[in-house]
Amino acid sequence: MADNSADRPLEGQLALVTGASRGIGAATAIELGRRGAHVIMTARDDRKLEQVEEQVHAAGGTATIAPMDLAEPDSIARLAAAISGRWDALDILVINAAVFVPHTPVQDLDPKAFSNALTVNVLATQTLLAAFHPMLKKAANGKVIGLTSSVGAKPRAYWAGYGVTKAAFNNLLASYALENTNTSRIRTAIVNPGGTRTEMRARAFPGEDPATVQPPETVALFIANMLGEEIPNGEILSVKDAL
Repeated sequence: MADNSADRPLEGQLALVTGASRGIGAATAIELGRRGAHVIMTARDDRKLEQVEEQVHAAGGTATIAPMDLAEPDSIARLAAAISGRWDALDILVINAAVFVPHTPVQDLDPKAFSNALTVNVLATQTLLAAFHPMLKKAANGKVIGLTSSVGAKPRAYWAGYGVTKAAFNNLLASYALENTNTSRIRTAIVNPGGTRTEMRARAFPGEDPATVQPPETVALFIANMLGEEIPNGEILSVKDAL
């Protein structure tokens, strides 16, 4: 019998990808499925999740969709209960879902929009880590990948609403990485994708030609390739630097 381990290096592993209905999340889910992982995909749009699930299957992978809103109280707890009731360990957690805040001066930030971004981009991240930490610890080599933005590290005028959430996001994941360095086999990396052809990018840069930035599949390949290596624990990794 032929050895498919080279083509499917993630065979037998379980991955959870948030924000998987489009963009980087969808491309990552498809690539992980192609490499053998069973992918659990979450997002609010069940119809789009079903379309991505079909693409995972077309690529030779398997997937389970879990439509949900990360901002909804107890949604993550319910998801964790459902997943842990079926599987023992979680090998890969990709935290990709995020809410963008329209450009505006700090003094003009809309409280509702800012609060929602803090909930999804920061509070839900901590809740995901708390809810799935036990399953990540049970994995042979649990891995957490968080998608960030350059404005999380370098403030930019009129970007505070989104940038603040990504700065907090980076701190949470880096702290989690340090806390697990000597206490578990869980390793965490923060990925800065750079300019990528997504709906969020189109809202942030409405006049930009999408053809001038990389497709989501480039970031998905970067993430999938990294999962087959020793992850630089707690570091922010730039896709642009790797190209």
